[in-house]
Amino acid sequence: MGLLQFLKSQFLCHLIICYVFLVSGLIVNLIQLCTLPLWLVSKQLARRINIRLGYCIASQMVAALEWWSGTECTLYTDPKSYPLYGKENAIVVLNHTFEIDFLCGWTFCERFGVLGSSKVLAKKELAYVPVIGWMWYFLEIVFCKRKWEEDRTTVAQSLQKLRDYPENYWFLLYCEGTRFTPKKHQISMQVAESKGLPQLKYHLLPRTKGFYVTVQNLRGTAAAIYDSTLNFRNNEVPTLLGILNGKKYHADLYVRRIPLESVPEDEMECAAWLHKLYQEKDSFQEQYAQTGHFPGPIVSPQRRLWSLINWLFWSCVVLYPLGLLLAQLFISGSVLTIATAVVVCSAVSMGIRWMIGQTEIDKGSNYGTLNNN
Repeated sequence: MGLLQFLKSQFLCHLIICYVFLVSGLIVNLIQLCTLPLWLVSKQLARRINIRLGYCIASQMVAALEWWSGTECTLYTDPKSYPLYGKENAIVVLNHTFEIDFLCGWTFCERFGVLGSSKVLAKKELAYVPVIGWMWYFLEIVFCKRKWEEDRTTVAQSLQKLRDYPENYWFLLYCEGTRFTPKKHQISMQVAESKGLPQLKYHLLPRTKGFYVTVQNLRGTAAAIYDSTLNFRNNEVPTLLGILNGKKYHADLYVRRIPLESVPEDEMECAAWLHKLYQEKDSFQEQYAQTGHFPGPIVSPQRRLWSLINWLFWSCVVLYPLGLLLAQLFISGSVLTIATAVVVCSAVSMGIRWMIGQTEIDKGSNYGTLNNN
């Protein structure tokens, strides 16, 4: 282990990273709160400001993946589709298998300049998570309670509000509803068998109603479906704690651009289309398992400096006053003040680790174990 890798694995470095993310995130949340009156005057200006503020938070996590851990992200896609990425609104259909698959999706957004404006269909509980959840509220993220009778109306209303969004965005959608686990897969395939649907090896049965509502409400706004299939080389099992420890992973992402008009408007036909899509995704994963690569050429964008610059900026903003405060505390020699500083730092670390824990696979919901819609 080299010196740099040794430093990355140290608790003090983790504490500094956690402190910068949490404190800067709360500062950004406070600034977002101050934009509330602006929504009454100019909604579009408020949206543009919140896009930049949201980027300040989300790009720190992307920087941790790309610059701290050095994780490599390789994109397989059609060169003809490549120029359109970032230039149009799109629905991104991702497989939900890995603890950091959302972070790889964000990296994809970042490299095409739509990280700050991109959306996701997220469970309502995440809206109450400090920093990320509060940021999402101001970015008009679509939240659902996973009770379809209530969600159908609220999700449709939230999506309709995005029709006049001032900048290009990608709507990230996990149609499986929850992360893949062997137990969930077994139950999901029992449901597939009872419905006469083909078995899937690498995915859960997709939940079609949420996909249908999303597509119907974004027709005329989104131009395409980006069918995205993610895997990691050498059977790597990436985690956020691994990223925090500076561990390098190798992600491969296969993206197909499918014009939105090719998705049927009839609900039953749309459901059948989505099931067929997941059968194709399964075949791509099978090819990857056998050959170590996805079909098609590699057309990978380079990582951008903006995420690193943003990370360094916020590090300077929040670490400088902290350094002065700690120096004064230790100079004073007060046992109480030093103990208080230690407790605060520990609380910051525990808070971040709790937030990381919400992404762990074994903390996932039981959503995928219920009957699929």
